[in-house]
Formats: sequence, C-alpha cells, structure tokens
Amino acid sequence: MDMRNAACQYANDHYQSFLADLKQFITFPSVSTDPIHKDDMIKTAGWIAEKLSAIGMHHVEIIPTPGHPVVYADWLLAGESSPTVLIYGHYDVQPPDPLELWNSEPFDPLEKGDFLFARGASDMKGQIIASIAAVEAILKQGGVPVNLKFVIEGEEEIGSPNFNNVLESRKEQLRSTVALNPDAGMIDPNTPTIVYGLRGLAYFELKVFGPDHDLHSGQFGGVIQNPANALCKIISGMHDENGRITLPGFYDTVCALSNTERQNLSQLPTDPTYFLEQTGSPGLYGEKGYTPVEQVGVRPTLDVNGIFSGFTGKGSKTVIPAWAMAKVSMRLVPDQHPRDVEQQLRRYLEMNAPDGIRWELSYLGGGPASMSDPDQPAALALAKAFEVVWQRPPVYKREGGSVPIVADMQQILKIDSVLTGFGLPGDNIHSPNEKLHLPTWKKGIQSLIHFFYFFGDQSA
Repeated sequence: MDMRNAACQYANDHYQSFLADLKQFITFPSVSTDPIHKDDMIKTAGWIAEKLSAIGMHHVEIIPTPGHPVVYADWLLAGESSPTVLIYGHYDVQPPDPLELWNSEPFDPLEKGDFLFARGASDMKGQIIASIAAVEAILKQGGVPVNLKFVIEGEEEIGSPNFNNVLESRKEQLRSTVALNPDAGMIDPNTPTIVYGLRGLAYFELKVFGPDHDLHSGQFGGVIQNPANALCKIISGMHDENGRITLPGFYDTVCALSNTERQNLSQLPTDPTYFLEQTGSPGLYGEKGYTPVEQVGVRPTLDVNGIFSGFTGKGSKTVIPAWAMAKVSMRLVPDQHPRDVEQQLRRYLEMNAPDGIRWELSYLGGGPASMSDPDQPAALALAKAFEVVWQRPPVYKREGGSVPIVADMQQILKIDSVLTGFGLPGDNIHSPNEKLHLPTWKKGIQSLIHFFYFFGDQSA
C-alpha cells in the first residue's frame, strides 16, 4: 500500500477519533464579538495548539494580538525546494442567538442521523478539524512532499481587525507557495466545489436620533419626527423598484458580467428552485436582469442585518422612541472598496435623511472582494483529489460570502488561495440549529489527504 492510500486508510480507521475531537472543539463557546467570552477564546486557542502539537506539528505558537490570539504551527521537513501550503482557519464563531430557536444546546454537540448540530460545526470548526485530521493521517505515514503551515485566527467573524498586523509582522514566517482555505463550501453533497471568487464586505451601524427621551405618541405624535419612521424611510429608499442600490456612485466601479462567465455560471446546478428549497422562502427577490446565481455571486448587495427601536416587549406601549438603530451590510464585488462605499452611504444619508432627526454612521469593518486562479497548480491538485473521492470533477463558482483574508494574503503575502470546504448551503451557518453533514465531512478529510499528495507529486 502506497503512502497516500495508507493515509486514507488511517483516516477511515480513526474517523471516530476525529469526530470526538470535533465535538470537544465545539464545546468551547468561542464567540469573538462578545467580551464575556474572552477567556473562552484563550482556552480555544490553547486547545488548538495542543492538538497541533499532538499530531506532530512543529514550532507551535500562540501569537497574542490586541484582540484574540492567533495559533501558528509548521512542518517543514519536505525541504526548501518543495512547495509550502499555508492552511488557514478561524476558530471564532457567530453568537448563538436567538437561543430559543435552537432545538439543542448550541455548544453541546448533538449527533442526529447524518448530522452534527452545534454552533461552529460547519463554520468553521468542522473544516479546521478536517484539515488537522488529514495532516495527522499523512504525518503518521512519515510525511508528504510539501511543507505545511497552519495559521488559525480568532477574529474572522468580526472582520479580522488584528490579523493583517500578524501577516505584516510575520511575512517571512508565513511565506508559502499557496494558501489552502476551507472556509467556503459545496453546492450539495454530491457536487465537490472550488470557489474562485469571493465578494467583499462593508458593515455599518446606523443610528437615528430624535427627541431626547421617549415621548407619549398621543401627546406628540404628528408634531415630532419619529426616528423609527425616519429610519424605515431611509432604508426603504436604498433600493429602487428594480432591486438596484441607490447610493450615489455605488455601481461606478462594478464591471459588467462577461458572456463567458455568465454561460459558465448558468451551468451550475443552482436554478431558482434550488434557492427556494435551501431557504424555505415563499419567493425570490433580486436585481432585475440577473439570474439568482448571478445575484448571489457576482452582483453587489445591501441588506439590513438587524433593526431596533422603541418598545418591543409583549403587549402595547404607545411611545415615539428617542432613537432607532439598524445594522447594514453590503456585499461587494471586485473593484469596490469598503471605505469608498462608506462615503457613498454618507452621501446618500446627507441627501435623504428627513428633517427633524440627526444620524450617526459607524463603520464596523469589512474587506475587498477577491478572485483566485482556478488553473493554478494547487487548484488542479484539489480538482484531481475531488475526482478520486467523489468520482466526478468539481464545479467552479463565485461565492456570495466574504473571506477578506484571501485578498489580504494576496496583497501582503503575495500568495493565492485555493478555496473549498465541506459545508452545505442548508447548514444554517450564522443561524440557530447550525449543522454539519457528516458523510460529506468524512469525504472532505479524504479529499484533503489526496490533495496534499497530488500537489506534492505535481510539484516534484
């Protein structure tokens, strides 16, 4: 039995051990956005460092930052002439709220049928353990003809505010041939997927202020501008009747979709029914003139992620609220930049905010879109690995989500990324009852094993 097949057999034999690692990993409530979990973040980073040491990685280090720590490890015994794969991941997760909508405890993993339910099971603790499991399997066979580095951060879910400083200050330590980023996903369990494009992100908090305290709506209704009404009007005007965003200059740098790419995207198994089945929505919405797969992958968007004002408890309370607040995000495409979008949003507010209120806009973070080369050697090696495991070639897509670190690595480390992952559209990431499809995850581990060997053999 050759080393590649021996590594695959090792992974099969130790699958339950890998699953136990994932379950333990999930129990850490590593919610990066909530200061109450600061100690949990430190404990999670420590657990990852111990795991990497246990499988045989070298130079394991917990790198402090002004926020949450970054975990680094490497295995460089393939030699300087061999390529180096930098494996990226993030151990932080989204808040589990609203808790009442969960059918199980979010940080107490529940295995039910083919699924593992828990916060972070899919995004992306499952993907991190898949990568660690694959590396463990190949190291147990004596290694592979590529060098390996891990860099796992704890702030991706809040925009990676401190990760760029780590990349800048440790360029030499992180120098690699390519980055493997399993923070994307698959179209469905039977369709391995390589992502070659990611949208960027710009995230804002908009506050609208009126009176200096809540008012009786009978005494003052009709004479004092209601901040909640004003906020709704402001937001409703951000799209026109065709679903286009009305911020001045918003589309100035957005490139037209080529006929070739439009044809390629049309071949993906993602017709309108696909999106309805994945979401449970009674209908689709989007910018006119574009198909759903184009709307979700290659066109910019603007969405309200949360809104709050006034009385929201049970029963009634007749008030004009003193203020209203909305969380607003834009998904950006290549050549759009978050700070430019901030200025476009400010101009829109200056032009459209009604009299009788004042507003405050806070930029909470984001990053540019990115494009990766689907024909680079590492992507070809991954495609070959998928064909072995899934018995079919992968599809290539542009992802609607954002992973700003891909563009950061291109700019700072001068390396491209290979983007994949073994989560599915119905995994409820960022929502209650997040889950991981375990048969797909198991195949993912096997695919990564093949990838490391194929990339090493290809380079040799």
